[in-house]
Amino acid sequence: MTMNELSPNRYSLVIPAYNEEKRISQLFDRIEEFGGELIVVCDGNDRTADVVGQIAASRPGLDIRCLKFAHRLGKGGGVIEGMKAARGSWVGYLDADGSTSIHQMMNLFSHLSLYDGAIGSRWVPGAVLRVSQDMLRRFESRAFNLIIRLLFGLRYHDTQCGAKVFRKSAVDAVLSHMVSTGFEFDVELLWRLKQGGYSVGEFPIEWQNTGDSRVERRDMIRMLAGLLQVRFG
Repeated sequence: MTMNELSPNRYSLVIPAYNEEKRISQLFDRIEEFGGELIVVCDGNDRTADVVGQIAASRPGLDIRCLKFAHRLGKGGGVIEGMKAARGSWVGYLDADGSTSIHQMMNLFSHLSLYDGAIGSRWVPGAVLRVSQDMLRRFESRAFNLIIRLLFGLRYHDTQCGAKVFRKSAVDAVLSHMVSTGFEFDVELLWRLKQGGYSVGEFPIEWQNTGDSRVERRDMIRMLAGLLQVRFG
């Protein structure tokens, strides 16, 4: 399915952007066209919102909206606010670091004709990793995935890939139940959708690690603590 085959009012793409003034321009430089709306959620203390405003003014061909918050929302909190504000019937989100392309997101959107959600995966056959993670990061990722499978019964290979799209009706049905606002948000969202009987497919994606991950090891501990609270609290 090509970009032109998707109705402009059908989908929205949320970009959580906490202190991303140095990288956000590079992301938009790689977006030649996009028929839907691009919602950038700024909740940091740098000039990200100003940069996004300048980009929007210089790129009238793109429908760019900037949501600015004076307090830290967390990665999940930013995505939630963006999804609430989305006007499209299909909504997704991607990382501001440019690890994947707008064309890869369009490919995920195309799967919504059959699924309620489609998530990108770096660990299924067909995935392309332009720049691989180091061995320690890969070990941590696989160990985390095993814990998620045991706790939540989610059979996905990659819950943390920052490239996901959903039918907005499915997202709206579970957002009010969400409690996670950090990096553990992805897992809870997929779990809530599973509980609601929604179908979410996992598809290979082309990915390039930027070498500037915002997820640190202390964040992994917070993620696990938050997920235990979601699952058993």
